[in-house]
Amino acid sequence: MASVSTVMNEQTLEKDTTATVVKESNPKPMDSNANSTTIVPSTDTINVETEISTNTAVVTASESSNTNCNDIAVLEDKRAAKCIGRSNKGVSWGYCMEQGRRSTMEDAAVVHPGFMEVCCKDVGGCMAPECEHATKKSPVHFFGIFDGHGGDQVSTYCANELCEIVAQEWERGSTLDGWSKRWEVAMCKAYERADNAFKDEALAPKSAGSTALVLIVSACQIIAANCGDSRAVLCRGTQAIPLTADHKVSQCFSVSSLHLLLRLYVPKLDREDELERITSSGGRILNWGCLRVEGVLSMSRAIGDHDLKPWVISVPEVTFLTRTEEDECLILASDGLWDVFSNEEVVKLACKELRQQRRLRGVNDSPSPAWYVSQQVLKQALDACSYDNISIIVVDLKIPKIRRQKKL
Repeated sequence: MASVSTVMNEQTLEKDTTATVVKESNPKPMDSNANSTTIVPSTDTINVETEISTNTAVVTASESSNTNCNDIAVLEDKRAAKCIGRSNKGVSWGYCMEQGRRSTMEDAAVVHPGFMEVCCKDVGGCMAPECEHATKKSPVHFFGIFDGHGGDQVSTYCANELCEIVAQEWERGSTLDGWSKRWEVAMCKAYERADNAFKDEALAPKSAGSTALVLIVSACQIIAANCGDSRAVLCRGTQAIPLTADHKVSQCFSVSSLHLLLRLYVPKLDREDELERITSSGGRILNWGCLRVEGVLSMSRAIGDHDLKPWVISVPEVTFLTRTEEDECLILASDGLWDVFSNEEVVKLACKELRQQRRLRGVNDSPSPAWYVSQQVLKQALDACSYDNISIIVVDLKIPKIRRQKKL
């Protein structure tokens, strides 16, 4: 089992505000020069459509499907032995969103490829002073899933703002206590700032909130910050490596097909540490089919939900995992996926589809393998009768090497 280290507990990015709406029956894959993709939900439709500009592509729910994918591929360069990700510049990603059987769409997601450039030593890579790669800057990538509740205000805000806040807080930090501590502090402060934006009701009701799952991917490291019950899993070989742990005081499961038909569930204790934290501060966990904080929210951590402070907190759990050559892909998703599939089931499906699509790439001008995998995982979740909104991001960690023609 892979070892994942866990921590419990300001470069500013300009935005392009001149995105052009593109409505096509078969939209093209997104421009590989785009700096970011913000996926903002709509309330009355199902699939997704793309707005494309040179800097920002905004995706909203609509009735037409598209190929939501992007490659950031470059020629391989020399790198330190510990740096796996082709000098940190090669990633491929795809995403999909589905309103499902819900009356509203409250999920949001964001992709910011190359949102910052940092030295290798600042993301857990080469530390040797004599190594040229230790101080050589290369881009790191930002992926986020935000599952709103009580409205989409908080999830949309996080998708639009959190990346910039993280970059600001990291720039303000120091590596005196180590590179990982700098990232931990930056993440915690960024989440706190996002949470504080909803202290009054100017932006959203105090009952509104959202999960906040963020992955920072560098050449050598995967950094995960999580608050809520959205989840990220790494496919390493054929093994499912969880990068996050759900913040729930319970999980609900049916004990028989009869219970399932009657929609009767038996509560099961999931996070004893979260239960202890809440009850020790005077909060109550009430059983309403699921154990809920004050009988309202099944999650113990979230951005927003200021009517449930101090029990529901916004402090993320931050984990660090060193990349290896065996790493296949990352899967980030809201709980609409994880309600019907285990980590292992999703990884098994994703690995099978990803390897097949890699072989087809370039043969029939197929879209990004990562995008195709996200679509197949979504289809399986819908076939399994997932009730909730579903948002999925798949990050392919193995972009094929660029082939050079031999000289005659």
